Amino acid sequence: MPCCHVDFAFTESSDRAFTVGMPTFTFGAGCLAEAGEQAQELGLKRVALFTDRNLKESAHVATVLAALKAADIDVVVYDEVVIEPTTASFKAAATFAADGKFDGYVSVGGGSVMDTCKAANLYATHPAEFMTYVNAPIGGGQKVPGPVKPHIACPTTAGTGSETTGIAIFNLTEINAKTGIISRRLIPTVALIDPNVTLTLPRNVVAATGFDCMSHALESLTARPWPRRLNPARGVSRPVSQGANPFSDGLATEALKGVGSFLVRAVNDAKDIEARTEMMYAAMLAGIAFNASGCHLPHGLSYAVSGLARNYHVSDYPESKTLVPHGMAVVLNNPSVWRYTAPCCSERHVHSAACLGADTRDVNAKDASEAGEALAGRVIELMRAAGIPNGLSELGFSRNDVDALAAGAEPQWRVIRNAPKDVSRDDLKSLFSAAMKYW
Repeated sequence: MPCCHVDFAFTESSDRAFTVGMPTFTFGAGCLAEAGEQAQELGLKRVALFTDRNLKESAHVATVLAALKAADIDVVVYDEVVIEPTTASFKAAATFAADGKFDGYVSVGGGSVMDTCKAANLYATHPAEFMTYVNAPIGGGQKVPGPVKPHIACPTTAGTGSETTGIAIFNLTEINAKTGIISRRLIPTVALIDPNVTLTLPRNVVAATGFDCMSHALESLTARPWPRRLNPARGVSRPVSQGANPFSDGLATEALKGVGSFLVRAVNDAKDIEARTEMMYAAMLAGIAFNASGCHLPHGLSYAVSGLARNYHVSDYPESKTLVPHGMAVVLNNPSVWRYTAPCCSERHVHSAACLGADTRDVNAKDASEAGEALAGRVIELMRAAGIPNGLSELGFSRNDVDALAAGAEPQWRVIRNAPKDVSRDDLKSLFSAAMKYW
């Protein structure tokens, strides 16, 4: 396969169009108190506030509730969101939303909360059999037929970027793998991004979500270039994941610079407000970037890891079930992927490594082996500094699981086909094998 071009030129031809979708957002300390004003501007009278049980009594939820009530908004709290949502939790949330007859939604929480709110809003607004909107080929992949109700998203973690995307991810229990729903219609109407909320996050949550942010940016920069995507539609018919493009490139680059400088600091010191603020900002930038470009192999591989893990638990996360935090599942596949994709766009891999803080002065950017190792090596350095497990083997996987992991990842073609090269089942097996242990 020929190398992808590093520099893209704008063109008027319809097969090279790309479309950007994003919310109106406010980034700044104290902005959660604007929730009531924003709801009034949207004409909302009765809203559902989505959160989880861990956050229900938090100052963050209290601030948003007080602001909504001060604006005379009728609020009903839904705190049954499941961390790492499932088919059942999405369906339960959708039932609640449909029964409540709300004219708008507010989410206060991490990616699980915001994604659950998106799905509930969708099914309450446009009722359908559950698999109708789920990504093909796993689900029906049908387009959302029209606008959904307004959604004010208030993220409390720095990494998922869900406040800026039209993507809702969940674990489809029938196949024991993650998938999702994707539509520009699902992008929150307003995002209120207050970096101060991250001061209460424990280190393992900061690490997992921070690496999710990093991978969003890396995958945006190394995705299949947008002129090579098969869907040339314009406007709202344009797919959300369009391949690497000039808009996503700039945002992803800035996000990586932030991650390289501040991720480890943010993990190691909860009082480092500068580091946690910069990671919140990087997460927002990376979210906008990957919403425009799409993710690829690290996310495609991660869904099988999350679904097939057994008897694994990370401190700072709910203890009632096996759970591999999404960002951890993503980053554990990163180094093996970058060594594999470097031949397609080696300059971009070196650029990414440099943005993350690697010394690339002696790296030959045209040498795929050197380029892939530069990026993989820097990611491994960050993993070790942040206390991430040494590959999939530390989650309990072995080479005996490679076939099952590849089979679980293969249906994720929505993201896998966004990689800069075509990927076979044997390639997937090789990638999982290489991700078992890194040091």
